Amino acid sequence: MTEDLLSSRIKDSKTKYTFKKTAAIIYLIVLIVVVINIWIENKENLFITYGIIAAGLAVAVQDLFKNFVGGIIIFITGIYRVGDRIEINSKLGDIIDIDILYTTLLEIGEWMSGDQNTGRLTIVPNGYVLSNHINNYTKDHDFIWDDISIPITYDSNWNEALIKIFSVVEHETAQVSKSAELSLHKLEEKYYLSHKVLEPAVFVTLTDNWINLNVRYITVVRERRQLKNKLNRLILKEINNSDNIKIASTTIDIVGVPEVKIKQQARGS
Repeated sequence: MTEDLLSSRIKDSKTKYTFKKTAAIIYLIVLIVVVINIWIENKENLFITYGIIAAGLAVAVQDLFKNFVGGIIIFITGIYRVGDRIEINSKLGDIIDIDILYTTLLEIGEWMSGDQNTGRLTIVPNGYVLSNHINNYTKDHDFIWDDISIPITYDSNWNEALIKIFSVVEHETAQVSKSAELSLHKLEEKYYLSHKVLEPAVFVTLTDNWINLNVRYITVVRERRQLKNKLNRLILKEINNSDNIKIASTTIDIVGVPEVKIKQQARGS
């Protein structure tokens, strides 16, 4: 009742969520301490009983204990928090809930492309943090690198294409690059980082069928698909406005045709 009364006075939804979760953990810890105290005070009479119970449950509660320990580690270390986008045990999603045993993700990926939510909730045991690597897309900073691959024909003016594409990407990502640079400076105060160039770049690769222009740029994690869509549209517009640049597709050169002889049968009269 006290918890509900206090939480009802908190207007911010995230603050309310954090308060309720913290209160739940405190209640659980207090309960555990009380049980341990009772056991200590009555250990002579209850020693055999608890021993039998402990032996029977030891195997059954291994995973439960791991999840509990994992939950404590998550809350203490802040490996991830509600609102983070993470990938754990090959599952990608936005964290919408963390309790003492499980973490709930709003799933991303699977049959959906472009970092879109599937609508499914993925329940991840907290014990995974003890033995699995975790990719956190939003811890301490909100920026990642992305790229676009653009094939153009060999008879295109590749230098003109490079200049036009770079101009579009540089203009559209200028503000993001500045924000990422400020974020990176803050990150350097906590981690060791070598100097990073955050400006976009276009790399040229020769293939058997076309010249590949690979555009690399930085973007906000949750805006990756929107920015990529915008850049694709603007780049296509620039290419369509030029008579010297053509998008390439897979082609097959026919180097020879076998001779075909047609034998005509004479008809009888």
